[in-house]
Amino acid sequence: MKIKKFEVGPLFVNCYIVFDEDTKKAFIIDPGDEPDLILDFVKEEDLTVEYIICTHGHFDHIGAVREVKDYTGAKVILHKGDLDVYRNSPAIALEFFGIEIDSQPEPDKLIEHEEVLKIIDRDVKFIHTPGHSPGSFSIYVEGLLFTGDTLFAGSVGRTDLFGGSMEELLKSLKKIASLPEDTEVLPGHGPKTKIGIEIKSNPFYHEVF
Repeated sequence: MKIKKFEVGPLFVNCYIVFDEDTKKAFIIDPGDEPDLILDFVKEEDLTVEYIICTHGHFDHIGAVREVKDYTGAKVILHKGDLDVYRNSPAIALEFFGIEIDSQPEPDKLIEHEEVLKIIDRDVKFIHTPGHSPGSFSIYVEGLLFTGDTLFAGSVGRTDLFGGSMEELLKSLKKIASLPEDTEVLPGHGPKTKIGIEIKSNPFYHEVF
């Protein structure tokens, strides 16, 4: 399994393309902007994209979903708790950030609680980690944890937007702290880290334990 990361859009979102070199099956996490950049890589590697996975519904993480879906035919996954956030993201982007994005296609699959799906022939676990938004989730596969805006290297996502809750976010941090400490964390913004490093050094974890 290989991972290609692109930083896309004005807020420098980490978009991840996760793929199998042999089967060429792939899924894309948080295509927030710059669809041409994302799709050029898909074409170069001759990938078959099975799913587009949105860790949450904020505009900077979903802005290129329509273009990527139109080209690849991939199914869109979102947590049920973020459906309103996802649908309202164009209005929020314009009102609070002055950024215009198109409305995005309705999700094909809504995660309701926590679930394991077989994607690119691997078990992909969806862990509900609310706090940054009601339906934020983290994605665990083969020792890697894609955390969206729940956990960053040395910080966490903001909780002052619609549906945000610091209390819920701290519970989510505690939940993912149960994973092995050598679990590699690939966040929605910034550099990668590890669970063990964050437990020891992230100031928000000092409020959890």
